Order: sequence, then structure tokens, then C-alpha cells
Amino acid sequence: MSGLTYAGKTFVFRVDNGVTFRNTCTADGTSLRYETLQGPAKGTEETVTLHTAEVAPDLFTLGWVEASGMTITHLMNLNTWTVHAVWTYETGDGRVAELHTGTLEPA
Repeated sequence: MSGLTYAGKTFVFRVDNGVTFRNTCTADGTSLRYETLQGPAKGTEETVTLHTAEVAPDLFTLGWVEASGMTITHLMNLNTWTVHAVWTYETGDGRVAELHTGTLEPA
């Protein structure tokens, strides 16, 4: 495996729904600070604890829970600069999940 090649780096994540994030990973790869650059929650920022695994060279699963209770899982591919993401959150009708894809670029 290649190690935590995302650690200490910042990425711009452009999601298929028009939302854009700036994700900055700590040098040890254990936390991430996201900032919403575009979309309904523009300006939102939070630092989250990451749960990660490298599943192949430069292919990582990253998961976290946000203060709102939203859960996020990314399959981040640094070979193709793409992400597949699953978000879950509560609504008035119960918990829902969304599947998204997007692109990454170094920031």
C-alpha cells in the first residue's frame, strides 16, 4: 500500500449536485476540516475525526460524523481524482441517504 497519501493535503471536491467543498486533511490523516464553498450551506465549516482505510494504492475509504448527526463516507480515488460519497441525515420523515459522485483537485 502507498500510505496515507491524502494526509496533510487540501482538495477541492466538486459534487454532482453543484456543491463544492474545500477539504483539508491533517498531517497525520486523522481529521479533516471542510468548508462549503458553493451550495445551500455555503460558508459552513467543521473539523471532523476521520475513520479511514486504504483499500488499494491511493484508494481510500474515509468516514466521519458531523455535529449535525449527518454521516459521510467517501471512497476517494487519488489515481483518478474522483470520489463516490454516501451522505445520511435525518428528515421529518426519518433518516435518508444520498449517493453522489464528484471530482477532486489539489488546492
